[in-house]
Amino acid sequence: MQHYQNVVVMRHGDRVDSFEPMWVSFATRPWDPHLIQQGRVRAFATGRELRKKLPFTLNRVFVSPFLRCVRTAAEVVVALSAVSDNQDPNNLTSDGVPIDPSKIKVSVEYGLCEMMSRAAIRLDLLPKDGNWGFDIPKLEALLPAGTVDKNVKRVYEKLPQWVEDPNLHTRPRYKQIVKDLADKYPTENLLLVTHGVTG
Repeated sequence: MQHYQNVVVMRHGDRVDSFEPMWVSFATRPWDPHLIQQGRVRAFATGRELRKKLPFTLNRVFVSPFLRCVRTAAEVVVALSAVSDNQDPNNLTSDGVPIDPSKIKVSVEYGLCEMMSRAAIRLDLLPKDGNWGFDIPKLEALLPAGTVDKNVKRVYEKLPQWVEDPNLHTRPRYKQIVKDLADKYPTENLLLVTHGVTG
């Protein structure tokens, strides 16, 4: 019997700085915007669609450490691991939706992070001390309880360096991380929550 592995790549939901331009002027972490409510709604709806329409089950989710990706993944994971296939259509987000955490495992992966260049992050928004401040345990706490795989060794053990060239570094990094994760989990179907590549 031949096995096919499936890898789904998803971009994060609607980020606050795209809708509230003044947000960056008072944000403590202007390089790491969160989702707006509509972004949560769209992410949860996308998770429902993936669950309903994909002809296979997603087993693992890998997510960029940027907050917009973690929040997107949290919504999608709840939709994918909900106890009931017949979810209440009035639930627009993951709030209050019971899940079975054994259905899917989630891990933060540095290799899926944003393009580390001015094409994606303005220079005036960079952390002044060079510390991006990604606290992995705090990010994992934002994911649905029981779904985080604590035993996973990240492919990238630290963030890629600033500055990346989009063609020489970022695109090859994205291509390689997809291959590395697929090779690491060849019998599982993967969802990768990451960023759009621009520039």
